[in-house]
Amino acid sequence: MRTRKAAVIFIFITVTLDMLALGLIAPVLPKLVLNFLGGNAPNAAKMFGIFGTVFALMQFLFSPMLGVLSDRFGRRPVILLSNLGLGLDYIVMALAPTIGWLFVGRVISGITAASITTGTAYVADVVPPEQRARAFGMIGAAFGVGFVLGPALGGLLGNSDPRLPFWVAGGLSLANWLYGFFVLPESLPPEKRKVFALRRANPVGSLVLLRSHPELFRLATIQFIGYIAHEVFNVWALYTIFRYAWREGTIGLSLALVGLCSIVVSSWLVPTMVSRFGERRTLYIGQFFGATGMFIAGLARNGALFLSSIPIISLWNISMPAAQGMMTHRVSEREQGELQGALGSLRSITFIIGPVLFSRTFGWFIAPKHSFQVPGAPYFLAAALLFTAMLMSTRIKQPQMTATPAATPEDVVLSSGALPPEGTPPV
Repeated sequence: MRTRKAAVIFIFITVTLDMLALGLIAPVLPKLVLNFLGGNAPNAAKMFGIFGTVFALMQFLFSPMLGVLSDRFGRRPVILLSNLGLGLDYIVMALAPTIGWLFVGRVISGITAASITTGTAYVADVVPPEQRARAFGMIGAAFGVGFVLGPALGGLLGNSDPRLPFWVAGGLSLANWLYGFFVLPESLPPEKRKVFALRRANPVGSLVLLRSHPELFRLATIQFIGYIAHEVFNVWALYTIFRYAWREGTIGLSLALVGLCSIVVSSWLVPTMVSRFGERRTLYIGQFFGATGMFIAGLARNGALFLSSIPIISLWNISMPAAQGMMTHRVSEREQGELQGALGSLRSITFIIGPVLFSRTFGWFIAPKHSFQVPGAPYFLAAALLFTAMLMSTRIKQPQMTATPAATPEDVVLSSGALPPEGTPPV
């Protein structure tokens, strides 16, 4: 059991460092782009938008590719190569002499960051089905840690040199690769691997798996709706500046509060809720609180009330691990990488759709040409999406799982340092 625990801890550290590295460069990348373009703000804004779109596009294209490759060759080589590639890429970006080099670096980072889906598949390999939602909750907590610490640390480092955060991000990724090279075992035995097929390794082909089972497709649709709703955070700064006249410091603190609440909910509340209510109920309970919190945020007439909505919105974080846990029960061990890759593609689509949807909604409802203004419209839209997802979730069936015994033959294998195949068949 210690080997399994150590492997899950490594994935937690990997996701934390990946998100920390991405967060490190977030405050300084716009400034670096601006410097390359001679201080031309309009051109820099356009270029930065292209950077974001390209990053999402690479995630869309390569999430299923890496997932299917991990089903064929194992999780370990994909995770390690991605960590190595990400570390070297940050160094290239730190040394970039032109904006073209910076653009190439962003393309590569979009590809290598798609390995988070492989890490999720690794967790599904080594964690019993009834404990997967808890493990996915820990991955959610890792995202929160990176979300809180990354931008803050990147801002401090960038004050002295805008390229320094890239060096630190590269160092963290390379250290993680080195750590994994020595401690990370393979989680997918050769007999459970699946032949590589290009038709499954592309975004369109990967969706075939999601359509293979009615409830799997319904869960994927619910996740997609939730992913879109999450993109409302893209208008967070604009919204709070327009409605509450917040300055940068207040905005940063409010986003840090979002991250801290996410860590608490994902690491502590997810296992409690799943244990007490089951995955299906946890799914729609979280969506209910998310919708309620978004509605309060849209109604809030002052900053204090808006801040009070954050803990309520954060309760939504119990839903994602529950949904992912339910989805892993509906595919075989051979298809966990393909499943996570398909979900990664769905998520990246929302990176493109969501910001445009919510920014346009916000802009339309505050336009002076209209006789009315509803600045909270983006949050009302997010609330409506989550309420729709909640109604769909109530129709999902809870799979019946056999609890893992206190001692099994697997544990004997684990004590020798090898990782076993999943003992519980998918429902």
